[in-house]
Amino acid sequence: MSKPVNQQLIADRLKISRATVSRCFTNHPGINPKTRGKVFKLAAALGYNHLETRTGSGRERVKPAQFGVLVCTEVDDYLNTDYESPGEKLIAGVSDQAILGDIQLDVHFVHPEDTSLTESSYAKIDGLQQREWSGAILVYPFAPAIVDELNRLMPVVSLVEQYSGAPINCVDVDHHRGIAAIVRRLSDQGHQRIGFMSHHYDVDANWALRRHSAYVEEMTRLGNFIDPADVLNVRPTERLDSEQTYARALERTRFGVTAWVCAADHQAYGLIDFLNQRGIKTPADVSVTGFDGIEPPDWAPQLTTVSIPYYEIGQIGCKRLEELVSKRFGSAQHVMLDCAIRDGDTVASVSR
Repeated sequence: MSKPVNQQLIADRLKISRATVSRCFTNHPGINPKTRGKVFKLAAALGYNHLETRTGSGRERVKPAQFGVLVCTEVDDYLNTDYESPGEKLIAGVSDQAILGDIQLDVHFVHPEDTSLTESSYAKIDGLQQREWSGAILVYPFAPAIVDELNRLMPVVSLVEQYSGAPINCVDVDHHRGIAAIVRRLSDQGHQRIGFMSHHYDVDANWALRRHSAYVEEMTRLGNFIDPADVLNVRPTERLDSEQTYARALERTRFGVTAWVCAADHQAYGLIDFLNQRGIKTPADVSVTGFDGIEPPDWAPQLTTVSIPYYEIGQIGCKRLEELVSKRFGSAQHVMLDCAIRDGDTVASVSR
């Protein structure tokens, strides 16, 4: 028989005390943000609803404001321990800001394939269906139809994903600045034949397209030729799975590509592993870069990448939502945070 989903189960899974879990849910200021992020992440994955009516002196107290935090991804992918989770850092930042505003967070995973608030993963969220939320924070890309529906119901802030349809407030990173820095670093090492690679996702990843456009812009500025065959999984007609993408990258590497700009760190680590198993070493044979700044897996070298300030993005996103709750129809804002290149062990000078 499976254990009941409660705070003790969460504590056992994370190897922390039940009191620590309880304090996370009651906005106790003494909890480490990383710990709070892990607790919210696991609670959402297990479907644990921690929101309770606060009572005192025999009378019901006024409930604090409640923000919904929706994480659009498959739970198994989010809980994958092969790579560090950016979403966990975002939620840690959101939760710290929520403490300052005495705001309760209602965190839920939703399925990427669901395109309406009436579908299963949304229909089971009581706070959303009963209109208890003052606003919503979106983590990872969502179907545009979902974003439009939510935006009609309440203030919405998206984290690290911009939408071209409805005027959605967004806190994001400067993709162009980060990718431009990566391409210049590769160029300084003598690379001219630089490829770009992304993965195919169930929901269109506009962040990957923005990073690709930055790659095109900087490559053009430097006078480097871009062979369309060296750009993988960006065109709408190209829907390769990860193994097919890596195999194509291997083929293009053998055909002359000396460096790869990957749209995300987990893609870069997957590529390094794939190439290594086939005798192509990084960076001796090919340089590989990423974008995110997550910690490398135990087996992997430190990636040359761009570090995203996820924690600060979460904080600012929550604060922006607080502002929108008091001024519902103010102009939508896109807040762009700076990012910095982080040198690693996956880039070397051109040797061929």
